[in-house]
Amino acid sequence: MLWSLGMTLRNISEAKAQLSALIEAVQTGEEVIIGKAGKPVARLIRYQGAAEPRRPGALKGQIRIADDFDELPPDLAEAFGVE
Repeated sequence: MLWSLGMTLRNISEAKAQLSALIEAVQTGEEVIIGKAGKPVARLIRYQGAAEPRRPGALKGQIRIADDFDELPPDLAEAFGVE
């Protein structure tokens, strides 16, 4: 497996012990890979934020909630003991 420059590999116990240092490394642009049993399982990268701010109501008129949304189908109601 190839690891690129600027990438740090740590096992879980090392990552727990060095979390603050790993966060600082990520803030400077380094990528941190956390492994378990020698295999990568997680990647820490710098948070970039949302691509654009969320706008309340952006999907207005595009979503419809069915009138029977809160009603269980008869077979599920029976399975849950609701009548």
